Amino acid sequence: MTSSKARIQRKMRINAPVHVKRKMLSAHLSDNLSKQYGRRSARVCVGDTVLVSRGAEGIRGVEGKVVSVITNDGSVTIEGITINQEDGTAVARPIHASNLLITKLNLEDSWRKDALLKTKEVKK
Repeated sequence: MTSSKARIQRKMRINAPVHVKRKMLSAHLSDNLSKQYGRRSARVCVGDTVLVSRGAEGIRGVEGKVVSVITNDGSVTIEGITINQEDGTAVARPIHASNLLITKLNLEDSWRKDALLKTKEVKK
């Protein structure tokens, strides 16, 4: 961000291209993962196991797998966390990625696995 004005920063964040918004979807890694990979945060992907560290009392402390990642508004849906609509149907509740703590990474993607290990090699 180049401006110090909050409204300009919000505008840049909203109007950013999708590949830039994807990079904004990162969450802190747990202590053992940060020691293992030598970094503090990583992008949230479908299949990661996360812990909700901030939010309403009903969802804080809940751990579950990421079902979907919504890059448009920077939120994530987690299995088991729902909200009731007016008609009584349960819908997945979106949670912002910055309020999550990644406890287990989904390493099925070989590119992601190599990228995580590459940063550790560089820091040695």
